[in-house]
Amino acid sequence: MQKITPFLWFNDNLEEAMNFYTSIFKNSKVVDVRRSGDGMPGEKGKIFTATFQLQGQEFYALNGGPHFMFTPAISFFVNCETPEEIDALWKKLGESGIVFMELNKYPFCEKFGWVQDKFGISWQLNLTHTKQKITPFLMFVKEQQGKAEEAINFYTSLFKNSEILRVAHYGVGEGGAVGTVKHAAFLLNGNEFMAMDSNREHPFTFTPAISFFVDCKTQDEVDYFWDKLSRGGRTDRCGWLTDKYGVSWQIIPSALGELLGDPDPTKAKRVMDAMLKMTKIQIKGLKEAYEQV
Repeated sequence: MQKITPFLWFNDNLEEAMNFYTSIFKNSKVVDVRRSGDGMPGEKGKIFTATFQLQGQEFYALNGGPHFMFTPAISFFVNCETPEEIDALWKKLGESGIVFMELNKYPFCEKFGWVQDKFGISWQLNLTHTKQKITPFLMFVKEQQGKAEEAINFYTSLFKNSEILRVAHYGVGEGGAVGTVKHAAFLLNGNEFMAMDSNREHPFTFTPAISFFVDCKTQDEVDYFWDKLSRGGRTDRCGWLTDKYGVSWQIIPSALGELLGDPDPTKAKRVMDAMLKMTKIQIKGLKEAYEQV
């Protein structure tokens, strides 16, 4: 299990989206599906949550309804090894989508394009060779513009096995506020992320439609990340929080998934009901609900 996993909030079209993505990316598969009923909320038989892999990297997803919408503030940077691979992905992802940057040659890359697909998720396709094939890309806009470097320093201070790989700043006449982040790459617990500042007038910013799920082994670890990441931000139910930069996280103990996966639907439902009443997740409370006679 990845320590930090992108979590996608779909408006009741999770199954269609998941099948689409796993059909177009190499080394991809559906790992786990949990349907409503038998302890899970919602219309019985419909997918409630799912885990799938794209290019070997894990994603979590939820059929959460119309509450949140994807925006290009968080996109996924895809490294393609051949012109044929990038062309095929561009064609598929562009179907009924919106093009932000045409697939073309640019000063920074032999071939690059930025597109929002028909489900609302944004992808940056790049012709290059790197170990990590799909990388979350954070764009700091509106009131968060100019805070990318501060956020990167903050995040890398929290997680083990983290470091700043490279940071390039805007110079005079380069299209951004001088001194802010033009492009940056950094590791969080060994997973690569990218970030930039944009001072253009964008009609969007970060939303909880894409959050980052942090797998915690102990209550102490839950408490640590909950306290650090929520400070200056806001908390919500079920282990969700938004940090001071507007990025959403889920701080979740491994025990939750283990208990919800029990074959006894009555036990699983008790755990789900207990979790839905919590803000920060408490492992003790989950176990008490599970063991209730």
